[in-house]
Amino acid sequence: MRRTIAIDIGGNLEKVRDAIAGAAHAAGRSSDDVTLVAVSKRQPVELIAAAIAAGQRDFGESTMQEALPKLEQFRAEALVWHFIGHLQSNKARFVPGNFTWLHSLDSLALAQRLSRLAPAQGGALDALIEVNIARDPARHGVARERLVPLVEQLLRAPLPGIRLRGLMAIGPHPATEPELRAAFAGVRALRDECRQRFALSGFTELSMGMSSDFVPAIREGATLIRIGTAIFGSRSDAQT
Repeated sequence: MRRTIAIDIGGNLEKVRDAIAGAAHAAGRSSDDVTLVAVSKRQPVELIAAAIAAGQRDFGESTMQEALPKLEQFRAEALVWHFIGHLQSNKARFVPGNFTWLHSLDSLALAQRLSRLAPAQGGALDALIEVNIARDPARHGVARERLVPLVEQLLRAPLPGIRLRGLMAIGPHPATEPELRAAFAGVRALRDECRQRFALSGFTELSMGMSSDFVPAIREGATLIRIGTAIFGSRSDAQT
């Protein structure tokens, strides 16, 4: 019989927040500049509720089928939901009105579809362009050389309801810390290039860093980090 095991969510969050503060201090930054997104995909609602009780407000999900019931269950809470997975066009209609952030914008067609849907939901969507910085064929995202042309397309198109806020990337794996820092620094440089070239004052965000590599990501400028295992334990631990 399956049962939810005891996991010290509050203690885990405290450890992660301490690590964020340490990494930010080492980089001469404030920890207030880093948003912790708790990746709650495939986690039971009991653990999400424990994280909420411990003060966590930003959560990340990667599939609509799993996310929508959770959003409904916690509708009364003042939460910020981030869609962090690859978004299929036929699922785009569920993003506006449910999610505040999309971390995986990767095409003009997807942006146009989201833009048509967003005004009907009465709010704007903060969107991050996903960059395949590791050039991993198994991952989604635009190649770094395609980023500037895509931004040009997005800016030429009328996209009401979509705010371009920055970039998202997954670091290379396996990789040494110097390799990770070089990759994350490359993402930061791409963001800065786009921000300067197109005079995008709001293009400030960098979603990069997960449980295994958020410290080097913060040291290289991450403003949003996506943490699952370090908070909730491994998915096999959540149920036994």
